[in-house]
Amino acid sequence: MTAGAQASIKRTARLAGGLYLAMAPFAFFGILYVPSVLVRGDAATTSRNIMTSEWLFRSGTVSHLIGQIIFIVLVLALYRLLKPVNKDHAVLMVVLALLGIPMAFLNEVNHLAALRLLSSADDGAFTATQLQAQAMLFLDMRRSGIVVTQVFWGLWLLPLGLLVFRSGFLPKLLGILVVIGGVGYLIDSATQLLFPGLATISQFTFIGELLLPLWLLIKGVNVARWQQVTLDAHQARPN
Repeated sequence: MTAGAQASIKRTARLAGGLYLAMAPFAFFGILYVPSVLVRGDAATTSRNIMTSEWLFRSGTVSHLIGQIIFIVLVLALYRLLKPVNKDHAVLMVVLALLGIPMAFLNEVNHLAALRLLSSADDGAFTATQLQAQAMLFLDMRRSGIVVTQVFWGLWLLPLGLLVFRSGFLPKLLGILVVIGGVGYLIDSATQLLFPGLATISQFTFIGELLLPLWLLIKGVNVARWQQVTLDAHQARPN
């Protein structure tokens, strides 16, 4: 492998790590922080919070969408990095990851619909109480949409963790932790759909999603081992 090719794969690894870490604050702001500030349980207080902090409410949607765009580039970088390990598993990883993105985009329509309803209070078609109740319904639908989308977030981590575990150029422990993180998301999705309000476990199982990008960003990959895996994969292809 030429020096240029080695530098390229190092850049890909660090790009993947950087994108993974960059995506986190956008997701946190849009999915967790904004609702925690504005959504207060009762419809009247929540509606008042939204209308007095409309920019913050809209920025939550924009932040979530930016995170999804970063996610697209991240998945492609990981595919290039891990494809030599097992192309079929790498393709599965990409498919499962990308399936959740259009769902996440469409789910933000619920967020905007709640704002649209509250902004139409002067139309006179519905009373303020009715509009507030409908807005809360759309906010609840958005939360449910996030839970459903979380299924794909858990699923894509399973082939990712397997690829990392089998790679040989990344620590096996990282692969195990990523799989545990994926299982945590899946368990949370199932429990939230069956028993809403039950405590989540992904807040304790996400460590692999922190350590993997940190490793990629700081340590990168074992380039010599990556080269050998790539060569083995090339030689194994049927003529």
